[in-house]
Amino acid sequence: MNSQKVLVAGAGKSGIAAAKLLLSLGGEIILYDGNDKLDPDTIRENFAEDAKVTLLFGKLECLDLIGVELAIISPGIPLDAPFVPVIDEAEIPIWSEIQLAYHVAKGKLAAITGTNGKTTTTALTGEIMKTFYEEVFVVGNIGTPYTEMALETTEKSVTVAEVSSFQLETIMDFRPDVSAILNITPDHLNRHGTMENYINIKKRVTENQTEEDWVVLNYDDPVLREFGESEECKPQVMFFSSTQVLEKGLYLDGDLFMYAHDGKKEELLNVHEQHLLGKHNYENIMAAIGISLKMGVPLENICKAVKEFQAVEHRIEFVLERSGVRYYNDSKGTNPDAAIQAIRAMPGPTVLIAGGYDKHSEYDEWIEAFEGKVKYLVLIGQTRDKIAACARAHGFTDIMYAEDMPEAVRVCAAYANPGENVLLSPACASWGMFDNYEQRGRIFKECVRAL
Repeated sequence: MNSQKVLVAGAGKSGIAAAKLLLSLGGEIILYDGNDKLDPDTIRENFAEDAKVTLLFGKLECLDLIGVELAIISPGIPLDAPFVPVIDEAEIPIWSEIQLAYHVAKGKLAAITGTNGKTTTTALTGEIMKTFYEEVFVVGNIGTPYTEMALETTEKSVTVAEVSSFQLETIMDFRPDVSAILNITPDHLNRHGTMENYINIKKRVTENQTEEDWVVLNYDDPVLREFGESEECKPQVMFFSSTQVLEKGLYLDGDLFMYAHDGKKEELLNVHEQHLLGKHNYENIMAAIGISLKMGVPLENICKAVKEFQAVEHRIEFVLERSGVRYYNDSKGTNPDAAIQAIRAMPGPTVLIAGGYDKHSEYDEWIEAFEGKVKYLVLIGQTRDKIAACARAHGFTDIMYAEDMPEAVRVCAAYANPGENVLLSPACASWGMFDNYEQRGRIFKECVRAL
């Protein structure tokens, strides 16, 4: 890769991290972005003055690719973007940012994917690893691009990576020692087209694994159970289940986390000994335990780390209690299935803030989960009319609109009684009103604290 000329598509956080990695390896970079309104001076501030970086914004032409040997595409860019056929026509291979990082990185790797629960599972797995390994890197969608840390890894280090379907689309030889697919429910169909395509992309996390490696799978997900029991799945499988007793694997027996192995059933810990709310989080915990076991961490270390772990920011995160009302930030609930889990985790009647960017999701199952939990629905964003219509079709009519987050929080505070909850769990992406789900969650928390 030394002295190669590489096109990096996407001038955001991932793209800049990838460009810096390539520069450190001696490469020459064309940093491309389809947005011709970007300020070149601001982008260039990320690099040394003498860095071999050419900035290119707007339309990509064939002539721009002369001498380019490789293209790195940021995960936020779909493969049907207008410039991609130009790269394909030039017969230039396209890698994802995680493929580039993997190509350079050293040490052991655990990779976690799935529709929901990735961030919590990745963060918890990272904390468990730190109890046993001296060098641990937690990277990917969780905040730090893999490419940003790849050169710091050594043969002794362990990397825990949160991996999205967007990143798995363009892997080549990416091979984790342990992978995990937590669940698969409809999401990002505006990008992936069909559910079948989305499922196949998620399975790619195991594509290059062998029988020396492991994959941790959710036994309660029919697609993943079938996959794990099929010849298509090359690595060894550890299942986990929150509904069934397993002969081998991790499962929930009442309030107890159990580990069935070598003909015995071992009690690990009680759900009340840890801080995460909801059955979906119990599944995340079992996945993290399974990954950690197969990465060689002793059970004693694992259980201690689980007991000490606190909720990830923006994932059913307790904010504060005011006038007897408890406020929770679940801005990471960017699709209906994730938002269902948050509703189920609420300990009582809840005033819910939802709505945002339309990813072409269906909201019926989510609305049906309101029964007995959601008292009022406060809607914001592009999808509010679509959600309101769906709610009314299911007989739920306690609906209010708000123009922005401050108004939504004020409305919730007015309608929530002592002993009840206010939950931000949008079931939609943040784009349009906010830069990302993190900004949405932090603004929510600021509004709550300002009440």
